[in-house]
Amino acid sequence: MKHVRSDFPKGFQFGVATSSYQIEGHAFGGAGRTHWDDFAATPGNVVRAENGDRACDHYHRYAEDLDLIAAAGFDCYRFSTSWARVMPDGVTVNPDGLDFYDRLTDAMLERGLKPCATLYHWEMPSALADKGGWRNRDVAEWFADFTTTIMGRIGDRMHSVAPINEPWCVAFLSHFMGHHAPGLRDVRATARAMHHVLLAHGRAIQAMRALGMDNLGGVFNMEWASPSDDSDAARAAAARYDGLYNHWYMSGVFKKSYPQIVLDGIEAHLPDRWDEDFDVIGSPVDWCGINYYTRKVIAPVPGPWPGLEEVEGPLPKTFMDWEIFPQGLYNFLTRTAKEYTGSLPLFITENGMAAPDPLQDGAVPDADRIAYIEAHMDMVLRAIAEGVPVKGYFLWSLLDNYEWALGYEKRFGLVHVDFDTLERTPKASYHALKDALTSGSET
Repeated sequence: MKHVRSDFPKGFQFGVATSSYQIEGHAFGGAGRTHWDDFAATPGNVVRAENGDRACDHYHRYAEDLDLIAAAGFDCYRFSTSWARVMPDGVTVNPDGLDFYDRLTDAMLERGLKPCATLYHWEMPSALADKGGWRNRDVAEWFADFTTTIMGRIGDRMHSVAPINEPWCVAFLSHFMGHHAPGLRDVRATARAMHHVLLAHGRAIQAMRALGMDNLGGVFNMEWASPSDDSDAARAAAARYDGLYNHWYMSGVFKKSYPQIVLDGIEAHLPDRWDEDFDVIGSPVDWCGINYYTRKVIAPVPGPWPGLEEVEGPLPKTFMDWEIFPQGLYNFLTRTAKEYTGSLPLFITENGMAAPDPLQDGAVPDADRIAYIEAHMDMVLRAIAEGVPVKGYFLWSLLDNYEWALGYEKRFGLVHVDFDTLERTPKASYHALKDALTSGSET
């Protein structure tokens, strides 16, 4: 790794991120059924119909996994809590679920790791999905109740908390494109989910403030949108993609408004009096998180809104077939600070790449991942040098895990997981980061 800790400002935080359903093993500890269980059980939705029943068995192996994080010199662990583990039917509290997150929190602190929680990483209880899930305005109050329940137990020990991971995935990918649970392709459902996910975010922030908590933020996934050619039609299509993917959610939280370029397509489908909710949606936060992986090349197509499609770009690609475009991270850091957040601290809350990563003589020589991380760290340092208040960088992910509709094929981890034996093997990238974080550290 060409960068070391001392290349970054004093106090800059390095961490790794995971999510509950992807690693814990949802069949353990009295967790309730989620809409992901239902989605995976439907033929054709998930590779080999794989699910998160066992995943990486982090539920039982968390001590081993936290030891790996601490040994590498990371400062923070960004984990998520499972709504259906804490409240299996969305209402009734499961004491075993609360006890698990209590143990996990204490284990982080014992190892000197800062607990950075995400309340929701896509595992809605099936009982609430049956009531309409993110299409139902009541979801904001259901989520506030969950927030109060889980943070009432562990909130006193959290370093930071964000309510919802990647609202675009929760709303658009899952309700318009149908690629994630609940697997809908319905513009009206999408518009309502796009609004209600932000309303739930705001209610969760309010619930945590009522508990006396601070260092609360929002986490937004972003993809740079490049037009497929120089035509006005391609530029307009890329602008629509940028609006619905990147601007909608940030604008709601930080500007208390939605971009007109998106309203032009979906305003008729939004719930009644949607524009009266911005004081909740825009509840003040203390920091902003950006998840960044790639860009998309966008072309116009005839037909209904949004009238666009993704086309193959010319850049090298990861195992997800995502273009490697580090410039996009710099673009988003600078644009976010300029247009939305000002002096508010920014964090890269996810960045990483998937690769085949076969074990070779007991090791995984993932030089491509090391190069990816280095290139994106270059962009972070460039933004910092220009005065952007970037305060931390989190790798996705600690472990190879359940990659949603793609099952267990796509490996994002710094640590290889044998999904038969569950043996953990740190990859070359893990060792490179360990050297970088420990060799350049202050004494």
